[in-house]
Amino acid sequence: MTRTMFHSTADRPHSGLKLADKDRTMTTLALVDDDENIVASLKMFFEAEGYNVRTYHDGESALPALTENPPDIAILDVKMPKMDGMELLRRLRQTSELPVIFLTSKDEEIDEVIGFNIGADDFVRKPCSNRLLAERVKAVLRRARGGQAGPEEGDHKPIVRGKLTLDPNRHACTWDGHPVRLTVTEFLILQALAARPGYVKSRDQLMDAAYDDQIYVDDRTIDSHIKRLRKKFREVSDEFDAIETLYGVGYRYTE
Repeated sequence: MTRTMFHSTADRPHSGLKLADKDRTMTTLALVDDDENIVASLKMFFEAEGYNVRTYHDGESALPALTENPPDIAILDVKMPKMDGMELLRRLRQTSELPVIFLTSKDEEIDEVIGFNIGADDFVRKPCSNRLLAERVKAVLRRARGGQAGPEEGDHKPIVRGKLTLDPNRHACTWDGHPVRLTVTEFLILQALAARPGYVKSRDQLMDAAYDDQIYVDDRTIDSHIKRLRKKFREVSDEFDAIETLYGVGYRYTE
């Protein structure tokens, strides 16, 4: 793989840009990349920012660790020996909805399409500054915590729509009492739809609900997430049809 150093004077941590103490307490970040220079640079940077950092150099060694003792968020390189980042995410998504950011080279845009389809939360193209990557990490963590800056639970009331129950405080979803595991992005899209059943949400509105302003995705990415949502609910109930497509307009939730 191309060896790229993440460094610049802007990347040097300083107290004015660090997370507040309550934001970084117990926040564990996993780095998976076969480039030792990148891992060393990012580990030093994020530890200075107050994160607990765990590192792995290939997907094969990272998989059991991320499964048995999941961190709060993981940063995965796409191309690695033994098991690449895409295959690692596919296997993780069988049992886990761990927030994941991919690192990818500029000439590998197709990776973004594939990655979003299998459940990635964001992509950052190399080379980039450590500071930019840190902001993307914080953005994904905010989404995972329902907009809360820190790890404390919020005070959002559960949404109950027929057989569907969404609990934003616990990032929990059930259908007719059966748990449905959703990624951060899937949960936010479904929450936006279920908040106003019967009302149509355009792809742009769903992107606004699910993604931070710093994250740029194609509107077809929303279609991929909707497809994954339907598949997950139909694994619980073959008759699931609560997410309706209005071609050329968007989607709506029907009770």
